[in-house]
Amino acid sequence: KNMEERDVVVVDPMLATGNSAVAAVTRLKQLNPKSIKFLCLLTCPEGINAMHRAHPDVPIFTAAIDRELNDHGYILPGLGDAGDRIFGTQ
Repeated sequence: KNMEERDVVVVDPMLATGNSAVAAVTRLKQLNPKSIKFLCLLTCPEGINAMHRAHPDVPIFTAAIDRELNDHGYILPGLGDAGDRIFGTQ
């Protein structure tokens, strides 16, 4: 409700492939917020490029940019799987 008057900050621990972030921002844009910013702890060039291609108007704020993704879509050197770390599943 009244999103056109609201600033939105999308928060994700890691921006890896960018697929989830792109989908989330795409959905939020349907609500016409005043602005959208993306915040993450760690990212890589591939994730940044994916977000910039899909949403060049959304700034990315991050603590660190690691060197690359591996074949499984994990950031290298990275921190491991964020979900596993948060929920202790591995």
